[in-house]
Amino acid sequence: MEFNIHSIVFLIFSVITLGGGLGTVTSRNLIHGAVYLIVSLFGVAGLFILLSAPFLAAIQVLVYIGAIAILIIFAVMLTRSMTRMTEIYNRQWSLSLVVSALLFVLLLVGIILPVWGPGTANAALQPSELVATTVDLGVAFVDGNQFVLPFEVASLLLTAAMIGAIVIARDRD
Repeated sequence: MEFNIHSIVFLIFSVITLGGGLGTVTSRNLIHGAVYLIVSLFGVAGLFILLSAPFLAAIQVLVYIGAIAILIIFAVMLTRSMTRMTEIYNRQWSLSLVVSALLFVLLLVGIILPVWGPGTANAALQPSELVATTVDLGVAFVDGNQFVLPFEVASLLLTAAMIGAIVIARDRD
């Protein structure tokens, strides 16, 4: 395996993503865990850029970091009772370790074999041929034959969630 600049940048973004994820799940302070989550999500945005998907990277930064992670931080800061220190180990830690290790191996095999395994047909294709453009995605969302129904169901679900949030947050006067 030869290392070029693309491989080195991929390795850096992978370490950032995995390090942030590890910090998120091992941190005993919720604020620190949220900051580690932001670091991990920045690493994922970098991986999207390496996959020639700058639109997804921008959405990752705007939606997940700019909205979701900041919302988590505000929720933690506004509810101080959740920030108390908790026990790091519980009675099920050994079972959790075994299940996590099995899932990790299963996902690793499921990801590596199709990419580097025998008979990979996509090895000669350029990334631009494998990844749909933003225009293709937009056409697929509004084309009657492809994703218009799931797109409309998602929009109805988001509208219902917004109406529910307004009903819950309004004054009872």
